[in-house]
Amino acid sequence: MRFPSSLRRALAAALALVAGAALAQKTPLLVYTALETDQLKAYQEGFNKVYPDIELKWVRDSTGVITAKLLAEKANPQADVVMGVAASSLALLDKNGMLEPYKPLNADAIMAAYRDKKNPPAWFGMDVWGATVCFNTVEAQKKNIPKPESWKDLLKPAYKGQIVMPNPASSGTGFFDVTAWLTLWGDKEGKGDGWKFMDGLHENIAQYTHSGSKPCNMAASGEYVVGISFEYRANTNKAKGAPIDLVFPKEGLGWDLESFGIHKGTKHLDAAKKLADWASSKDAMLLYGKNFAITAQPGVAAPLPNVPKDYEQRLVKMDFAWAADNRERILAEWTKRYNAKSEPKK
Repeated sequence: MRFPSSLRRALAAALALVAGAALAQKTPLLVYTALETDQLKAYQEGFNKVYPDIELKWVRDSTGVITAKLLAEKANPQADVVMGVAASSLALLDKNGMLEPYKPLNADAIMAAYRDKKNPPAWFGMDVWGATVCFNTVEAQKKNIPKPESWKDLLKPAYKGQIVMPNPASSGTGFFDVTAWLTLWGDKEGKGDGWKFMDGLHENIAQYTHSGSKPCNMAASGEYVVGISFEYRANTNKAKGAPIDLVFPKEGLGWDLESFGIHKGTKHLDAAKKLADWASSKDAMLLYGKNFAITAQPGVAAPLPNVPKDYEQRLVKMDFAWAADNRERILAEWTKRYNAKSEPKK
């Protein structure tokens, strides 16, 4: 049976109104994130299977950019939630009184080392992301450049002009590299051996990028031989067929936690708590474990290809409170010394 066109139009309009009303009833949640763009869809779909009435709206950029944006908006906050941003950044936001403490349903399953020590916590970890060197084997062979085994190897003349790494003011990966080197070899207010190491490394750096992924992408494409990056991007590039080896320098690896916090003053606190409950759940951890070797709940992540079994033991002992307290000073010193080689900002 065929309905008259006028009736079909009326039915279509009615259905559109119903759909619009259903959409209007969804609670919008503005989520500031530094998660990789290719991870967002899976996390959003996982959350909406449990809470279909909450619409996540993402504001995404590199860790340093998102952190600066949140601090700039302190007097007039826009975000409801901060998700997938470095624990060192969330510790800084907490220090500025910008987070709403909340103990999610699954908090007790998260390892103590991977969550805020206060009760209720201001933030909790989702997963660990850590330093990895992407080494292009094809270009290295052409240029007769040896495969590095340590951070100190990268100071050798063979690597001059062949290394790219993230700018720590823009990138969480770059910031944990710098804080790890200062932890390993000493800070001493700009006079320690950690800074001497970076002085030497700077001589061999071609460019500092504003993204933690970009150095590995540049190494994968053969633009440079060495890209200091992190294991997720290294693994995804290798899986796509890039001629790279993953190197985990033997002195120790910088790392941070992709973490979650509720922004103080959110008008959608109940919805934000639901996202916190899901983000701390085993279902969420299983999704994180597809991308990262270590999740905040132990024993969830399956072994990842190209990542050593003792990966967790290789992580430098990071102090997120110290990193937050000293962030401004460290970045000012780094910028003064090395920023001349940073790529232009868009």
